[in-house]
Amino acid sequence: MPDVQAVARYASVLSRPVDAVVRDLESYAKLLTKWQSVQNLVSRETLALIWTRHFADSLQVLSLMTEADRLCVDIGSGGGFPALPMAIASKGLDRHFVLIEPTSRKVSFLRTVARELDLNVTVIGRRCDQIDSRETGVPDVITSRALAAMPQLCAWMAPFFGPNSRALLHKGREHVEELVESGAQWHHDVLVRVSDTDPGGVILTVTNLRRKTMR
Repeated sequence: MPDVQAVARYASVLSRPVDAVVRDLESYAKLLTKWQSVQNLVSRETLALIWTRHFADSLQVLSLMTEADRLCVDIGSGGGFPALPMAIASKGLDRHFVLIEPTSRKVSFLRTVARELDLNVTVIGRRCDQIDSRETGVPDVITSRALAAMPQLCAWMAPFFGPNSRALLHKGREHVEELVESGAQWHHDVLVRVSDTDPGGVILTVTNLRRKTMR
């Protein structure tokens, strides 16, 4: 059964009525459950908690975005989190999502969801370090969830960063140590917000990302 309250919590940042967003998320959940049998899209333990652990966890990122955010690039999209719930919740807005995912079966799944739910989404089926950023354009927002530690993530994000770009990243308890490690190689300004859905998690807002010059 859909958890309407998990979505209603973010009603103020949805582009449509809550019930319309819930219907699309329910269709997404059915597709994910169907595809899960042939491709591990999410951990089995969290599949039963999809409305809170995956949908609400993704939707909370929208509260850190503005109407001026038109292009979002998601790195290592996997089963589509956080980008697909964000795209579902942004239907009707002038906002485009580019999902980057190298695994062919996951790419097929992401394209199926985007097509069946008529989402403003492009899926690129290659590794992010194999993509020329001119293919995506300069994003307003970069997202990533459970992909890599901050030093590696910074290296993957940097080619896409423009002067006004920012990254909105899901991170866990290890984020403090990761930021220390990435700070040895990268300049970045970081704001930390406690996650709405995971007491041990945070959403990092990263701006002004650039590699440090080694002397």
